[in-house]
Amino acid sequence: MKTLKQLIAGKTRPLASVAPEQTVLRALEIMAEYDVGALLVLDGKELCGVFSERDYARKVILQGKASKHTKVSEIMTGKVICVSPDTSMEKCMAIMTEKHIRHLPIVDENKQVLGIVSIGDVVKEVISQQQFIINQLETYITT
Repeated sequence: MKTLKQLIAGKTRPLASVAPEQTVLRALEIMAEYDVGALLVLDGKELCGVFSERDYARKVILQGKASKHTKVSEIMTGKVICVSPDTSMEKCMAIMTEKHIRHLPIVDENKQVLGIVSIGDVVKEVISQQQFIINQLETYITT
């Protein structure tokens, strides 16, 4: 099975991020541009949070805030759960399930952000691996 390092190396588009001082409206524009459900919130190169569709729905819409005037730093998830590039897909899935999150930033030992993995990325990889094993077993049985 691929490692997270291999998975993010295979991603072709640049990392989608937003600065904490930018507005929620700008963050939504970036999310639409990249067609993603979450953005890393980076202060320079330092990860300081994650901004997701869930943050927007619960902390802007439901609280009657204005996207044009609310800063990302006011509503982002600041306590970010991260994984290392060596974390297995199974471990990522377990973390996401247990913590009820859909995105995990990948950081190295120097706390440098390498990428982000979504639950969709993880499920796709697990299904791919399972299909490979099924094919191998079918080949073994028929030969």
